[in-house]
Parts: sequence; C-alpha cells; structure tokens
Amino acid sequence: MKDIATLHRTKEILAKHGFSFKKSLGQNFLIDLNVLGNIVGAAGLTPESGVLEIGPGIGSLTEQSAKLAKKVVALEIDQRLLPILDDSMAPYPHVSVIHGDALELDLAEIVEREFTSQGITDLAVVANLPYYVTTPIIMRILEAKAPFRTLVMMIQKEVAERIGAKPGTKAYGSLSIAIQYFAEAEVCFTVPKQVFIPAPNVDSAVIRLNIRKEPAVRVEDEAFFFEVTRASFAQRRKTILNNLTSHFGKAAKPDVEAALEKAGVDPKRRGETLSLEEFAQLADALLSLKKR
Repeated sequence: MKDIATLHRTKEILAKHGFSFKKSLGQNFLIDLNVLGNIVGAAGLTPESGVLEIGPGIGSLTEQSAKLAKKVVALEIDQRLLPILDDSMAPYPHVSVIHGDALELDLAEIVEREFTSQGITDLAVVANLPYYVTTPIIMRILEAKAPFRTLVMMIQKEVAERIGAKPGTKAYGSLSIAIQYFAEAEVCFTVPKQVFIPAPNVDSAVIRLNIRKEPAVRVEDEAFFFEVTRASFAQRRKTILNNLTSHFGKAAKPDVEAALEKAGVDPKRRGETLSLEEFAQLADALLSLKKR
C-alpha cells in the first residue's frame, strides 16, 4: 500500500470521502514523507514504544508512527475524519482512534488504559498540533504528568522559538518558563509551508520536549510560581518591580520590594533576564501575597 503522505494519495483519500477542510480546526495535512520520517526519528521510537497523537487528520503521521511503534493512540476532535481514519488505518490493527477533544479528555486515564495497563512503558507524544490550540494542548499534556519520555510536535515556528528560548532573548517569556519547568526543550528543525495541504500562513518547526524526572526547580506552590512568571511578563518593557506591583496592587509594593531583595533580584531588571532558578526563589519569597 502506498504511503498516505503524498499529494496524489492525500487528494485521492479526500476525494473518496468528500472531505473539506475546516479552517476553524486548523487542518493542514502533511504531504512530505521525508519530514514525517524526521519527526518520528526525533521521537526515537522502537517496537516497544507507545505513541499518543493529537489531531491525526487522515493519518499521515499516524501511519509513520505505526510502522515503528507497538501501539498508537490518536485523539481526533473532528467526527468527519473518523471513517477516513478507519479506512486509512485498516492495515494497522495496533492503531486506536479516540473521538474527543484533547483539552477535555482525561489524558492520564487514557495513558493508563491504553498503554501502562498493557505493559507499554516507553511512551511518546508524536503530533502535528493544530496551531490555534498549541499552547493549551502542550500544557495539558505536561500538567497531566503522564509518564511520557518525550513529546515531539510540529507547531508554529514562532511558538517553537518561544518555547526553546533562553533568558535574555526577545523570545523568552512565561511560556518558555512554564514548559522548561517540566521538560528540556529543543527545536529540531523548521518546516516550510509548501509541504502541507492546504499550506498554512506561517512556517512550522518540530520541537522535542524531553520530560524531566523532576521539575527544573523546586517551588513551594507550583500554580503560584506560574502566576508570578506570567505577571512578570505582563508588559515586557516594564521592570519586574512595576509588573509585580501592578499584579499584586500598589499596597503590596513594599512586600514586593522585600521579596525581590530576599531573592537577590534587582527591582530594575526586566522579567526576560531572570532564570528559572531566580523565578523560583522570587515566587517562594512572594508566597505571602498569594491571592485567596
């Protein structure tokens, strides 16, 4: 059987099922086998691996994962794609498709039921994520704390650069910190618009997140740590003192100044210059200001 991810076969499948793209679901299907091979290669899949995919479309990437992995579970929100996936994945009995929204499904329960309970422990997320929900989906996966080894995902290039950014760069922000708290981030390669049907408006990149066994830093309150980092980047041109004072209220300014001093952070610095370690110390120092 010919691979799905060629322009001819993709068009053939779409025509057979009378499928039309929904812009609202961010549907862009890959039609380049080299790119797909590089994606699954970045995940280091073996015959013992279990793969979770989000947004399989017609199964282009699903098929390539299925050639290497022991089991693939794909979550698809668009009911119109279910009969197409039934058809295209027929040669791969170890592929399961679950209809539902990844932002609402219980990911930890799915992983336990579909993989862990069956003795599959080498787990990876391999996906071409819909760009309009990239960040919420990644955070949902990370916060589920399911035992994934790695996440390899095609996302918007700009978002990939923000995720992998280092302190002191323009791309560095609260998203960089939130994801690097859970994982080591690496931008693997960029992908041009031309290898999709239809072509998206932006270039893409494949990012690999290797999940840490323990978070990058220890904090007393994880949710508050993320609150502090988001507040610190509320207005990038403002100092960290001004951003945090805006967040906690003018009356809290002396407490914010005291917390900055305790954490050893110059109040004139901007959020983009602070490391994860500095944010952890600052969040712990600010904990008395947590809003109830």
